[in-house]
This record gives sequence, structure tokens and C-alpha cells, in this order.
Amino acid sequence: MSKNSLKKARESLLMSKAELARAARVSPITITRIESGLPCRMETKRKIILALGLDLSDKRKIFYD
Repeated sequence: MSKNSLKKARESLLMSKAELARAARVSPITITRIESGLPCRMETKRKIILALGLDLSDKRKIFYD
């Protein structure tokens, strides 16, 4: 079970993994790993949250830890 709702949030915005990766300035492989539940650095989470158009205070909507 994944520890985040990144895939659901990304798909609700009709974004591909590549589009999100480009916007967040991370690799598409990183997005795949995070969506499968693997851990990532806080800086990476920050980039992804901002790339999704969310505020940093919305972190808990995407990452549950």
C-alpha cells in the first residue's frame, strides 16, 4: 500500500508522469518510485507539491507521513 496519493492527485489534474517530473524538476523514475510508495527527500516532496499547484500547507493531502 502506498504512503501517498500522488498518483491520484496527478491523474486528477490529467498530468502524465513526465509532465509532473518536468514541472517539479525531478526525473520521471523518481515520480514512479514515489507513486509506488518508496520514500523520498523532503525537498523532492516540496517540489512535487508546488508542481501540482498546491500550497506547502497541503502536504498532508499528498504525503501521509
